[in-house]
Amino acid sequence: MATTAMDTLENVMRYYGTIIKNTKDLKSNACCCGDSLPEAHRKIVEEIDPEIRDKFYGCGSPIPPVLEGCTMLDLGCGTGRDAYLASKLVGDAGRVIGVDMTEEQLAVAQRHQKSQAARFGQAQSNVDLRLGYIENLSALGIADNSIDVVISNCVLNLSPEKDRVFSEIFRVLKPGGELYFSDVFAGRRVPEKLTADPVLLGECLGGAMYTEDFRRLLRAIGCLDFRVVAENRVTISNPEIQAKVGNIDFYSRTIRAFKLACLEDICEDFGQVAYYLGTAPDYPFQFKLDDHHTFFTGKPMLVCGNTAAMVSKTRYGKYFSVVGDTSMHHGPFDCKPASGNAANNECSAGGCC
Repeated sequence: MATTAMDTLENVMRYYGTIIKNTKDLKSNACCCGDSLPEAHRKIVEEIDPEIRDKFYGCGSPIPPVLEGCTMLDLGCGTGRDAYLASKLVGDAGRVIGVDMTEEQLAVAQRHQKSQAARFGQAQSNVDLRLGYIENLSALGIADNSIDVVISNCVLNLSPEKDRVFSEIFRVLKPGGELYFSDVFAGRRVPEKLTADPVLLGECLGGAMYTEDFRRLLRAIGCLDFRVVAENRVTISNPEIQAKVGNIDFYSRTIRAFKLACLEDICEDFGQVAYYLGTAPDYPFQFKLDDHHTFFTGKPMLVCGNTAAMVSKTRYGKYFSVVGDTSMHHGPFDCKPASGNAANNECSAGGCC
């Protein structure tokens, strides 16, 4: 009998609600292979209740810069570590909505809501926790064009209806808003028999997105360009799981994409030059857009039209100066990731913690 979407969701809820109690219960490292947190974020995490931290599963650090005053949405917030980290960064003028379908996980986040606000010196919590499905954000009252930043940490792979998830994300994002998430991707399509395996699914491997299918999915909903910010190859230390997945290669990636109608499906050259002004909080010397665009303060960089839009038509626009427009076209722009980047790095420490 074929596995339905609801079967998959129930398997995930059972896995994270009753089987996995903390990170030590994970059977592979695929859900624990994350980028190290920036020092400023690490200090905030130290202020978060230990129970929240101990039951956190993630494969990256999906917290972008410049969040003061933003309305953020954390998809699959679990026990709330990233949601509470974000709540500190958005400040009193911002707020964070956390969504999760697993009652046991969300209950931990809810239990510490008032005490966590007190730890951060907040008069009241700016975190709004909602039980529900990331495939149907409208059922949770999240309106069109209402969110500045959507984040997620090793959760989107768990959804059996990824097209619905990403459609919902771009529905709720404001124009110029940002999707910034970490997840596990596969270098080839995962066979259907493995996508239904409860352990592989729960360990963030069964539902890992094939990179090119992800690109096609975003294109189908109108997002023609996304950027890889960080990438590490996932190694699997569990022999039984390794035997199941065979030669499939997995990667932990942090991805950013913007809701911009002006983006094109390849990088085009309009002769534009971008300058980073060095004024974004906590980034006085450089600003990393992706794995092949690091802007150094005051240094001009030739950019394609898409990159120019990403740094000028989003909340980052006040920190950049872009010279030139799209009135004169010079053909395709050679905008490729640097050779030998993180795809060759191995992450053996783990892929959701």
